[in-house]
Amino acid sequence: MIFVTVGTHEQPFDRLIKHMDELRDNGVITEEVIMQIGSSTYRPEHCTWYEFLPYGGVIENMRCARIIVTHGGPSTFIMPLQMGKIPIVVPRQKKFNEHINDHQLDFSRTVSERQGGIIVVEDIDDLEGTIADYDKLCVGSPSISLGNNKKFNIEFEKMIDDMFSC
Repeated sequence: MIFVTVGTHEQPFDRLIKHMDELRDNGVITEEVIMQIGSSTYRPEHCTWYEFLPYGGVIENMRCARIIVTHGGPSTFIMPLQMGKIPIVVPRQKKFNEHINDHQLDFSRTVSERQGGIIVVEDIDDLEGTIADYDKLCVGSPSISLGNNKKFNIEFEKMIDDMFSC
């Protein structure tokens, strides 16, 4: 199963939701896809979807998912990392009116470059290949396990401090 979550931000993320629905419709993705679509206005026709899920529902879907596709919100993509899973992160982008600026794009790039453990997809057209090659992309990629949380949190805090220092 593939679980897609776009968080709770008030701007729609139709670009991701529609693309995943099309991949499922075209048979590119044959496994079940469950989506938490948030404020998106596009309504999937080929995937199971919910506007919002309670926290426990998000966690349960992440635990059961083979692949997790998420927006670039740090609190969302850290959850799969804590489960030892490598998420595909599709950052919201200002040019598509998905957020007020490109902080998700900048932050996702920074985490990927400094820490690894996430797969960042900036161009939605690359998502199909990323899903198809997911298992290969994960081989050798550092993952953050529960035993490594302390180290990750220290490095994560440093990255945030660096980004917001004057």
